[in-house]
Amino acid sequence: MEEYNLHTLPNGIRVVHKQVPHTQIAHWGIMLDIGSRDELPYQQGLAHFWEHMAFKGTQKRKSYHIINRLETVGGELNAYTTKEKVCFHASLLASHSDKAIELLSDISFHSIFPEKQIEKERGVILEEMAMYHDSPEDAIQDEFDEVVFQNHQLGKNILGTSETVRSFGRDDLQAFIAANLDTEHIVVSLVSNLPFKKAIKQAEKYLYDLPHCTTQRVRTSPELYVPQIIQTPRGMTQAQVAMGRPAYALMDDKRLPFFMLVNLLGGPGMNSRFNMTLREKYGLVYSIEANYAPFLDTGFLGVYFGTEPNNLERAMQLVNRELRLLREKPLTTIQLRNLKEQLMGQLAMSEESNQSFMLMMAKSILDTGKVDSLQEIFTEIDAVTAAQLQDIAQEMFDESQWSTLAFIPESE
Repeated sequence: MEEYNLHTLPNGIRVVHKQVPHTQIAHWGIMLDIGSRDELPYQQGLAHFWEHMAFKGTQKRKSYHIINRLETVGGELNAYTTKEKVCFHASLLASHSDKAIELLSDISFHSIFPEKQIEKERGVILEEMAMYHDSPEDAIQDEFDEVVFQNHQLGKNILGTSETVRSFGRDDLQAFIAANLDTEHIVVSLVSNLPFKKAIKQAEKYLYDLPHCTTQRVRTSPELYVPQIIQTPRGMTQAQVAMGRPAYALMDDKRLPFFMLVNLLGGPGMNSRFNMTLREKYGLVYSIEANYAPFLDTGFLGVYFGTEPNNLERAMQLVNRELRLLREKPLTTIQLRNLKEQLMGQLAMSEESNQSFMLMMAKSILDTGKVDSLQEIFTEIDAVTAAQLQDIAQEMFDESQWSTLAFIPESE
């Protein structure tokens, strides 16, 4: 990773910038350290509702003007919500960079949430929820969160429930933002060919006068984890399975080696151990993946696959066998080197996307206050030993501490 620049405005908002001289595109993002875990029970889905409503009208723009502001110059405007973050971002020709940060600032901090638009967007989100419910491979991931994080907001669906979504009004949105907005936990990120001074000038033009504000919000941690095994009948022909457990938190020293193990088991490579065994050797699944998501105070590990109902038990046995092999047998020198080389290659290729890099910088500054260079990450990866990986496997890959959620066809 090349050097980046970091600047803090008087109101506490941080601006992180990386200049890429050869690009003609500017990627701007405003990321706020607010997510679905910050909702009270009756607010479930409100952070995501806010993300939608930010596009529906500000003090000086109607929805139509927001949509067209960047589209007319070939740009793109988007947003997303996670358990701990809300992000608004835009990409367009660098010659129009000023338009992007102006619009992002407007929708992030000056939305007025028109009541008519709230009613329209309520229907859109209910349709989005129905779409996910009708897709078992998506629905199981949401429901498995609840299995791992029982009775905690990290386990709740980011979209909310039909009851909560139907209840939201303008006052709810304004109260949620007021309770959670903290300018010291907002990062503006930019990757473009703009020099640092010009980037800061554009950011200050629209963000400098935003009032400094802080919040007394306290994020509660999940309670004691109790493994569960659940089978739920569904109207479908294929069984869908989620397996996993809580994992290491964001700042845990074991996070990187654990990520390496998860990448080995079910990462994006077709040569992952799960894929080579369950798909290539036995033909039991079309795809299988493993995901690790670290949070502020905990983490999440999930393994997902679909299979024919009569292959369900065998597939789960094979997953557990791969876990057991990593617990019982350390990686050889060649296996460890291949694991490191593959991960370093994947990370290097991910840097080729300037938009992804912009979003990564924002999240990294929010979470850790810095952006590690690629070489620093490579050095950390290279220092990991086979003994470390085996110790972590013995701690995290104990099947008795894993939960399982299976959607099975009703006829079964």
